[in-house]
Amino acid sequence: MASLSLRIDLEPGGRIGPGKIELLEKIASLGSISAAGRAMGMSYRRAWELVEETNQIFGKPVAIRQIGGRHGGGATLTPLGLALISRFRAIERAVSDVAREHMAALQVEVERREDGAEPGV
Repeated sequence: MASLSLRIDLEPGGRIGPGKIELLEKIASLGSISAAGRAMGMSYRRAWELVEETNQIFGKPVAIRQIGGRHGGGATLTPLGLALISRFRAIERAVSDVAREHMAALQVEVERREDGAEPGV
């Protein structure tokens, strides 16, 4: 089945896409940048770089690290980080709803091709 992947290009030069949003969601659910990175198959360093990049785009933190402590630290999302997830997912749903019919039509064309039938125009 056809699927849609959304990337938002923000001026000047910032990008937000499904990877950064998933990382923020994992930080929120797992309470740790390192655990979120591991869950996505990336190093802590790469996960932290993506968080920092997102912080730079918005000029303020989307996640805050909590160093040390009895449980070894962790991370939490700021209100901006939570809002970013919510807005991105809302945009994603809206775009998907609008594009659903067209994506289904494209998928039909692909399936016709796979069946050996001549694709339509």
